[in-house]
Amino acid sequence: MLAIEIEQAAEQELVSLARGGSEPAFEEIVRRHSPRVFQIASRFFRQRELVEEAAQEAFLKAYTELSSYEGRGSFAGWLGRIATNVCLNLLRSQRRRREAVVADLTDDEGEWLDQQMAAASAARHRSIERGRVATDLAEKILRELSVEDQLVLMSLDGDDLSVKEVAELTGWSEANVKTRASRARRRMRDAVEALLKRHR
Repeated sequence: MLAIEIEQAAEQELVSLARGGSEPAFEEIVRRHSPRVFQIASRFFRQRELVEEAAQEAFLKAYTELSSYEGRGSFAGWLGRIATNVCLNLLRSQRRRREAVVADLTDDEGEWLDQQMAAASAARHRSIERGRVATDLAEKILRELSVEDQLVLMSLDGDDLSVKEVAELTGWSEANVKTRASRARRRMRDAVEALLKRHR
């Protein structure tokens, strides 16, 4: 098949060709879906190299599992779920390797908590530096949650995805997404309250 024909091929035809061993067909799949896969990976990782690693792993896994795609749902949705699961697994392996993060707050973060308790004026907290400290602290607390809780909070509250979109992305039911989100927000609040008590 010519390159121009590959570029114009329908999704299902590309999948069939790639399944049959056509490298150009799979390269076209990667070209078409890279933006979405990178977007998904960016929800989980801030460092560019980790985003790239996750995206590469997602496409590799998709290539090895092409035979399991039955064409019932959209290929983009199927690939998105693979990318999400790859990112979750990478996060889990990172979590196993690192020690607890919240235990050691920086001086800046401790100061920020103290100011919250003292009801410091909103104007001071709008400063760039205070915003950065607050963001870093929120991320530390978020990383203490399970990777599933992180995913649901980042998707719903960070990326403003709908419950339906998160369900499609993860393969969970919409009811499950709502339940996980409610529990994750409660755990986040509990973690913040625990930190406030420690710094009184």
